[in-house]
Amino acid sequence: MGHINHFSSGAITPFLAYALSCLGCALGLLSMQRARLHRGGARWSWIALGAVSIGGTGIWVMHFVAMLGFSVSGTVVRYDVIVTLISLVVAVGIVWLGLSAVVFSRSGWGSLVGAGFITGSGVATMHYLGISAMNMHAEVSYDLLLLVLSIVIAVIASTAALWAALNIIGIVATIGAALVMGLAVSGMHYTGMAAMHVNVVGGTAQALHGVEAYDFFVPLTLVIAVVTALTLLGVAVSPNGEEIKEDQWADSELEKLMNRRR
Repeated sequence: MGHINHFSSGAITPFLAYALSCLGCALGLLSMQRARLHRGGARWSWIALGAVSIGGTGIWVMHFVAMLGFSVSGTVVRYDVIVTLISLVVAVGIVWLGLSAVVFSRSGWGSLVGAGFITGSGVATMHYLGISAMNMHAEVSYDLLLLVLSIVIAVIASTAALWAALNIIGIVATIGAALVMGLAVSGMHYTGMAAMHVNVVGGTAQALHGVEAYDFFVPLTLVIAVVTALTLLGVAVSPNGEEIKEDQWADSELEKLMNRRR
Protein backbone atom coordinates (compact mmCIF):
# COMPACT_ATOMS: atom_id res chain seq x y z
CA MET A 1 0.00 0.00 0.00
CA GLY A 2 1.53 3.33 -1.05
CA HIS A 3 1.21 6.41 1.11
CA ILE A 4 -0.71 9.20 -0.64
CA ASN A 5 0.26 12.80 0.05
CA HIS A 6 -2.10 15.43 -1.33
CA PHE A 7 -0.03 18.33 0.00
CA SER A 8 3.54 17.38 -0.84
CA SER A 9 4.21 20.96 -1.93
CA GLY A 10 2.74 22.40 1.26
CA ALA A 11 -0.27 24.69 1.61
CA ILE A 12 0.53 26.61 -1.57
CA THR A 13 -1.16 24.14 -3.93
CA PRO A 14 -4.60 23.97 -2.25
CA PHE A 15 -4.56 27.74 -1.68
CA LEU A 16 -3.54 28.52 -5.27
CA ALA A 17 -6.01 25.97 -6.63
CA TYR A 18 -8.84 27.55 -4.62
CA ALA A 19 -7.85 31.07 -5.68
CA LEU A 20 -7.77 30.09 -9.36
CA SER A 21 -11.12 28.33 -9.05
CA CYS A 22 -12.62 31.50 -7.54
CA LEU A 23 -11.07 33.58 -10.34
CA GLY A 24 -12.47 31.33 -13.05
CA CYS A 25 -15.92 31.26 -11.46
CA ALA A 26 -15.96 35.05 -11.03
CA LEU A 27 -15.01 35.59 -14.67
CA GLY A 28 -17.65 33.08 -15.72
CA LEU A 29 -20.35 34.84 -13.70
CA LEU A 30 -19.36 38.20 -15.19
CA SER A 31 -19.62 36.66 -18.64
CA MET A 32 -23.06 35.26 -17.87
CA GLN A 33 -24.26 38.65 -16.65
CA ARG A 34 -23.43 39.95 -20.11
CA ALA A 35 -24.99 36.90 -21.78
CA ARG A 36 -28.32 37.66 -20.10
CA LEU A 37 -28.28 41.16 -21.60
CA HIS A 38 -27.68 40.12 -25.20
CA ARG A 39 -29.36 38.09 -27.91
CA GLY A 40 -28.24 36.09 -30.90
CA GLY A 41 -24.56 35.54 -31.63
CA ALA A 42 -23.41 37.88 -28.86
CA ARG A 43 -25.21 35.77 -26.25
CA TRP A 44 -23.65 32.56 -27.57
CA SER A 45 -20.20 34.16 -27.44
CA TRP A 46 -20.64 35.20 -23.81
CA ILE A 47 -21.91 31.73 -22.88
CA ALA A 48 -18.86 30.18 -24.53
CA LEU A 49 -16.54 32.52 -22.65
CA GLY A 50 -18.39 31.72 -19.42
CA ALA A 51 -17.96 28.00 -20.06
CA VAL A 52 -14.23 28.39 -20.70
CA SER A 53 -13.86 30.49 -17.54
CA ILE A 54 -15.86 28.21 -15.23
CA GLY A 55 -15.15 24.84 -16.83
CA GLY A 56 -11.61 25.57 -17.95
CA THR A 57 -10.13 27.78 -15.23
CA GLY A 58 -12.60 27.30 -12.38
CA ILE A 59 -12.70 23.49 -12.55
CA TRP A 60 -10.03 21.96 -14.81
CA VAL A 61 -7.17 24.29 -13.96
CA MET A 62 -8.07 24.04 -10.28
CA HIS A 63 -7.85 20.25 -10.54
CA PHE A 64 -4.37 20.17 -12.04
CA VAL A 65 -2.94 22.88 -9.86
CA ALA A 66 -4.14 20.85 -6.87
CA MET A 67 -2.52 17.78 -8.41
CA LEU A 68 0.86 19.53 -8.26
CA GLY A 69 0.82 18.58 -4.57
CA PHE A 70 -0.15 14.94 -5.19
CA SER A 71 2.43 12.21 -4.72
CA VAL A 72 2.56 8.51 -3.86
CA SER A 73 5.43 6.97 -1.95
CA GLY A 74 7.23 4.24 -3.86
CA THR A 75 6.31 5.39 -7.36
CA VAL A 76 6.54 8.35 -9.66
CA VAL A 77 3.38 9.75 -11.25
CA ARG A 78 3.01 10.64 -14.92
CA TYR A 79 0.01 11.99 -16.85
CA ASP A 80 -1.28 10.86 -20.22
CA VAL A 81 -1.51 14.05 -22.29
CA ILE A 82 -4.37 12.88 -24.55
CA VAL A 83 -6.63 11.78 -21.69
CA THR A 84 -5.80 14.99 -19.82
CA LEU A 85 -6.83 17.11 -22.81
CA ILE A 86 -10.02 15.07 -23.19
CA SER A 87 -10.84 15.89 -19.57
CA LEU A 88 -10.45 19.60 -20.42
CA VAL A 89 -12.87 19.29 -23.35
CA VAL A 90 -15.35 17.46 -21.10
CA ALA A 91 -15.12 20.17 -18.41
CA VAL A 92 -15.68 23.07 -20.81
CA GLY A 93 -18.24 21.24 -22.94
CA ILE A 94 -20.45 20.09 -20.08
CA VAL A 95 -20.45 23.55 -18.46
CA TRP A 96 -21.33 25.07 -21.84
CA LEU A 97 -24.27 22.69 -22.16
CA GLY A 98 -25.46 23.49 -18.64
CA LEU A 99 -25.21 27.26 -19.09
CA SER A 100 -26.93 27.11 -22.47
CA ALA A 101 -29.74 24.96 -21.09
CA VAL A 102 -30.63 27.29 -18.22
CA VAL A 103 -30.22 30.51 -20.20
CA PHE A 104 -32.53 29.44 -23.02
CA SER A 105 -34.97 27.31 -21.01
CA ARG A 106 -38.21 28.71 -19.62
CA SER A 107 -39.26 25.82 -17.41
CA GLY A 108 -37.77 27.27 -14.21
CA TRP A 109 -36.55 25.08 -11.38
CA GLY A 110 -37.11 21.87 -13.30
CA SER A 111 -34.62 22.77 -16.00
CA LEU A 112 -32.20 24.16 -13.41
CA VAL A 113 -32.16 20.93 -11.38
CA GLY A 114 -31.92 18.80 -14.52
CA ALA A 115 -29.09 20.88 -15.95
CA GLY A 116 -27.37 20.87 -12.56
CA PHE A 117 -27.50 17.07 -12.41
CA ILE A 118 -26.11 16.69 -15.92
CA THR A 119 -23.43 19.33 -15.37
CA GLY A 120 -22.45 17.91 -11.98
CA SER A 121 -22.17 14.42 -13.44
CA GLY A 122 -19.99 15.85 -16.19
CA VAL A 123 -17.76 17.65 -13.69
CA ALA A 124 -17.32 14.40 -11.75
CA THR A 125 -16.56 12.61 -15.02
CA MET A 126 -13.91 15.22 -15.79
CA HIS A 127 -12.36 14.70 -12.34
CA TYR A 128 -12.13 10.94 -12.63
CA LEU A 129 -10.96 11.19 -16.24
CA GLY A 130 -8.14 13.38 -14.94
CA ILE A 131 -7.36 10.73 -12.33
CA SER A 132 -7.43 7.97 -14.95
CA ALA A 133 -4.81 9.94 -16.89
CA MET A 134 -2.30 9.13 -14.14
CA ASN A 135 0.26 6.45 -14.86
CA MET A 136 2.11 5.00 -11.88
CA HIS A 137 3.43 1.70 -10.58
CA ALA A 138 0.33 1.16 -8.49
CA GLU A 139 -3.17 -0.23 -8.58
CA VAL A 140 -5.95 2.25 -7.81
CA SER A 141 -9.19 1.54 -5.95
CA TYR A 142 -11.87 3.79 -4.48
CA ASP A 143 -13.92 4.14 -1.32
CA LEU A 144 -17.45 3.89 -2.73
CA LEU A 145 -19.04 6.17 -0.11
CA LEU A 146 -16.57 9.00 -0.68
CA LEU A 147 -16.78 8.54 -4.44
CA VAL A 148 -20.56 8.93 -4.36
CA LEU A 149 -20.24 11.88 -1.99
CA SER A 150 -17.88 13.62 -4.42
CA ILE A 151 -20.45 13.22 -7.20
CA VAL A 152 -23.22 14.59 -4.96
CA ILE A 153 -21.05 17.60 -4.13
CA ALA A 154 -20.38 18.12 -7.86
CA VAL A 155 -24.12 18.07 -8.64
CA ILE A 156 -25.00 20.48 -5.82
CA ALA A 157 -22.13 22.80 -6.73
CA SER A 158 -23.10 22.76 -10.41
CA THR A 159 -26.74 23.50 -9.66
CA ALA A 160 -25.70 26.42 -7.43
CA ALA A 161 -23.34 27.68 -10.13
CA LEU A 162 -26.08 27.58 -12.79
CA TRP A 163 -28.47 29.40 -10.45
CA ALA A 164 -25.81 32.05 -9.85
CA ALA A 165 -25.27 32.38 -13.60
CA LEU A 166 -28.97 33.22 -13.96
CA ASN A 167 -29.41 35.50 -10.97
CA ILE A 168 -26.20 37.12 -9.70
CA ILE A 169 -25.83 40.81 -10.50
CA GLY A 170 -23.11 43.21 -9.40
CA ILE A 171 -19.46 42.88 -8.48
CA VAL A 172 -19.96 42.29 -4.72
CA ALA A 173 -22.49 39.50 -5.27
CA THR A 174 -20.26 38.04 -7.99
CA ILE A 175 -17.24 37.89 -5.68
CA GLY A 176 -19.29 36.32 -2.89
CA ALA A 177 -20.75 33.69 -5.22
CA ALA A 178 -17.33 32.95 -6.72
CA LEU A 179 -15.84 32.36 -3.25
CA VAL A 180 -18.59 29.85 -2.48
CA MET A 181 -18.29 28.17 -5.88
CA GLY A 182 -14.51 27.88 -5.51
CA LEU A 183 -14.98 26.24 -2.12
CA ALA A 184 -17.48 23.77 -3.59
CA VAL A 185 -15.19 22.86 -6.51
CA SER A 186 -12.23 22.39 -4.16
CA GLY A 187 -14.37 20.35 -1.79
CA MET A 188 -15.46 18.06 -4.60
CA HIS A 189 -11.86 17.61 -5.75
CA TYR A 190 -10.38 16.74 -2.39
CA THR A 191 -13.33 14.51 -1.49
CA GLY A 192 -12.74 12.58 -4.71
CA MET A 193 -9.03 12.38 -3.98
CA ALA A 194 -9.72 11.14 -0.44
CA ALA A 195 -11.72 8.29 -1.99
CA MET A 196 -8.60 7.01 -3.75
CA HIS A 197 -6.49 4.15 -2.43
CA VAL A 198 -3.31 2.95 -4.14
CA ASN A 199 -1.36 -0.26 -3.86
CA VAL A 200 2.19 0.06 -5.17
CA VAL A 201 3.19 -2.93 -7.29
CA GLY A 202 6.47 -4.24 -8.68
CA GLY A 203 8.23 -3.06 -11.80
CA THR A 204 9.23 0.34 -10.47
CA ALA A 205 12.30 0.31 -12.71
CA GLN A 206 10.09 0.38 -15.80
CA ALA A 207 9.68 3.80 -17.41
CA LEU A 208 6.19 5.29 -17.25
CA HIS A 209 4.42 6.90 -20.18
CA GLY A 210 3.36 10.53 -19.90
CA VAL A 211 4.53 13.82 -18.42
CA GLU A 212 4.89 15.16 -14.90
CA ALA A 213 2.25 17.43 -13.36
CA TYR A 214 4.66 20.37 -13.40
CA ASP A 215 4.90 20.06 -17.19
CA PHE A 216 1.35 21.43 -17.24
CA PHE A 217 2.30 24.47 -15.19
CA VAL A 218 3.48 26.76 -18.01
CA PRO A 219 0.54 25.90 -20.34
CA LEU A 220 -1.87 26.39 -17.44
CA THR A 221 -0.37 29.80 -16.71
CA LEU A 222 -0.78 30.83 -20.34
CA VAL A 223 -4.38 29.59 -20.44
CA ILE A 224 -5.26 31.49 -17.27
CA ALA A 225 -3.63 34.68 -18.55
CA VAL A 226 -5.40 34.54 -21.92
CA VAL A 227 -8.84 33.70 -20.50
CA THR A 228 -8.54 36.38 -17.82
CA ALA A 229 -7.42 39.04 -20.28
CA LEU A 230 -10.14 38.21 -22.83
CA THR A 231 -12.90 38.14 -20.24
CA LEU A 232 -11.88 41.36 -18.51
CA LEU A 233 -11.45 43.09 -21.87
CA GLY A 234 -14.82 41.87 -23.04
CA VAL A 235 -16.56 42.96 -19.86
CA ALA A 236 -14.82 46.35 -19.97
CA VAL A 237 -15.81 47.23 -23.54
CA SER A 238 -19.29 45.72 -23.58
CA PRO A 239 -22.28 47.76 -22.41
CA ASN A 240 -23.77 46.95 -19.02
CA GLY A 241 -27.46 46.73 -18.20
CA GLU A 242 -27.95 50.44 -17.56
CA GLU A 243 -26.18 51.39 -20.78
CA ILE A 244 -28.30 48.96 -22.79
CA LYS A 245 -31.48 50.40 -21.25
CA GLU A 246 -30.32 53.93 -22.08
CA ASP A 247 -29.61 52.91 -25.68
CA GLN A 248 -33.00 51.27 -25.96
CA TRP A 249 -34.68 54.40 -24.55
CA ALA A 250 -32.76 56.60 -26.98
CA ASP A 251 -33.72 54.37 -29.91
CA SER A 252 -37.35 54.47 -28.80
CA GLU A 253 -37.33 58.27 -28.54
CA LEU A 254 -35.67 58.57 -31.95
CA GLU A 255 -38.28 56.29 -33.47
CA LYS A 256 -41.08 58.38 -31.95
CA LEU A 257 -39.52 61.56 -33.33
CA MET A 258 -39.21 60.08 -36.80
CA ASN A 259 -42.84 58.93 -36.72
CA ARG A 260 -44.00 62.46 -35.80
CA ARG A 261 -42.13 63.97 -38.74
CA ARG A 262 -43.83 61.58 -41.08
